[in-house]
Amino acid sequence: MRASTLIFLIFPPLLWASNAIVGRMAAGAIPPITLNFLRWVVALLILLPFVHGQLKQDWSLIKKHWVLFAVTGFLSATCYNALQYLALITSSPINIALITAAGPIFTLLVGRAFFTAPISRAAALGAIVSLVGVAWVLIRGDVDNILRIAFVAGDLFMLLAIGLWSLYTWLLRNRPPEMSGYSVLTVQIMWGILFAVPMVLAEIVWGGYAPIVWNQESIGLVLYVAIFPALLGYICWQQAVARTGSQLPMFFLNLTPVFAALMSVVLLGEFPKLYHVIGLVLIVLGIALANPSAKKPA
Repeated sequence: MRASTLIFLIFPPLLWASNAIVGRMAAGAIPPITLNFLRWVVALLILLPFVHGQLKQDWSLIKKHWVLFAVTGFLSATCYNALQYLALITSSPINIALITAAGPIFTLLVGRAFFTAPISRAAALGAIVSLVGVAWVLIRGDVDNILRIAFVAGDLFMLLAIGLWSLYTWLLRNRPPEMSGYSVLTVQIMWGILFAVPMVLAEIVWGGYAPIVWNQESIGLVLYVAIFPALLGYICWQQAVARTGSQLPMFFLNLTPVFAALMSVVLLGEFPKLYHVIGLVLIVLGIALANPSAKKPA
């Protein structure tokens, strides 16, 4: 595997781990659907000066494949992070990470159910091993902690989010190969913002959230999630899918809770423990086991 491909695979879980932390910080300060809407508006404003020329060149493809871009824009820009931010209000980081870790299994099932993609033994084994690694980190190396995990409404939102993300990842394979990835992302963001408008209005009217207090912290939160998890994260994800197929990137997504744990170590001053090392080894082993089958997607 080329070093550039590995970077495209690793950056999304790294950036999205930070997104979960920042989303938790924003909970209570910025309503979740509004935060998701604002991040994509800012991201679009940043992108447009650089891609408007490319959009003109790709306009015929944009019109031809508008249904694909509308659906993928709705699944990704409109739904995924809005559901994640909504989940972080009522759910704990450990539950969110556990559900996110089910991503590879969702990808295998969605691929089998809707895209007639076979589930190879290597992919199935890799999913199981990687999931065990994530679970080991989440329960802190103590099996008794399993009994303390309780699911709430936010967990259901995240369960729906990861299912929609798996579907988005498979549909992403159908993007026109001759079309610029930046054009694809820009058009998806446009559709995502359009679909999000009525959701934001509903949140304002019926959500019951306090008015947003705009200061350096709130502005910084919006700018961060727009530039890093949104723009850079999605660009890297699309490149990863284009280079390796739909399955392997979802296995790398299992690194998200590991990166989140490491960031918590830095922020909280806690040192890594043995269960972190064991969990990381299992996750990497699962990725390696799934790699042969994921290189040749159906």
